[in-house]
This record gives sequence, C-alpha cells and structure tokens, in this order.
Amino acid sequence: MREKIYLGLVHYPVYNRNQETVATSVTNFDIHDISRSCKTYDIKGYHIITPVDAQVELTSRVIGYWKDGFGGNYNKDREAAFSSTFVTESIEKAVEEIEKAEGKKPIIITTSARVYENSISYEGMSEKIFNDDNVYLLLFGTGHGLIDEIMDSCTHILDPIRGKTKYNHLSVRSAVAIILDRLLGEK
Repeated sequence: MREKIYLGLVHYPVYNRNQETVATSVTNFDIHDISRSCKTYDIKGYHIITPVDAQVELTSRVIGYWKDGFGGNYNKDREAAFSSTFVTESIEKAVEEIEKAEGKKPIIITTSARVYENSISYEGMSEKIFNDDNVYLLLFGTGHGLIDEIMDSCTHILDPIRGKTKYNHLSVRSAVAIILDRLLGEK
C-alpha cells in the first residue's frame, strides 16, 4: 500500500568518480528539497544515511531547527516537510527502524543511472506498490551511486531516468522528485 513507503538518501557506502567506496557530504539542499518531495508524495519516513559523526551532528541540528526550533514556528510548511525526516547511521539501521515501526522488513528498491539486467519499469513497480501490503524502502545513492553490494542485495532496481540526450547526470534531488512522481503521482 502507498502509505508504507520510506526513502533513504545514502551518503555511505557510495562510489566516487574513481569507483572507490567513500562517504559523501550531506547538503542543505538534499535535506530541504527531498523532505519537501517526501511530504508531497506522503513518504512515511525520509532517512538521510551517513555514519560520519560531524555530518550526523550537523544534519540533526538542521532537522531540529525546522522540527522543533524557531524555523518550525516561523514556517509551518517547512515544519510539516521535516516531520518525517531523520538522520540514520546506516542502511541496516534504517531497515531496523522501519521493521520496528511496521512489524516487517521493507522490500528494498534501488535506483541508478546505469541499466541493470533485472531492472523494473516505473509502471511495474508502481503497480506493485499500489496493489500489495508490503513495506518499501526506496534507496538513492549520492556521489557516483550505490556500491555494487547494495545493488546486488536489493529486491528491485528501477529503470534509469532517460531524457532525449545521452547526458545522464541529474542531481539526486531531481531524480528523487521525478521517481516519486512516476511511482506515486496521479495516474
């Protein structure tokens, strides 16, 4: 069912341009823009995933400012957008938290700009989401994408977003908005 969808923005483990496993920085844009997209599409929880202590602290402060601080009192729309935004240390921890809340593990859906042999169409995935009672965790990678071990261990990989050119380097914020609309938008 649609109300059991979670989203994770993974900052570790991801690849850099040299295919090395790294941790990327959390950006203010990713916190704000993806929180707003998640609220628009009724995502139950948005997990910003990073194990880096300084990033966890900074991200928690930004989220707290909009949830509980002056920002939330000043801008109620932003407070609402941040109501389901969390910082989480790992994908495994996000899965544990979702399982605790829902009573079952989420099915993991990953995204990539690359084509995979077992990719699923947006239409096919949307149909599954709307017609079953599973819990889903939709993972987006930062940097140059999720590492192969994550891609290999997921249940579904969505088709890449394709424009009409060979250029394929959308910001993760843009990809999130497009994919959420394709999966959960009005039909």
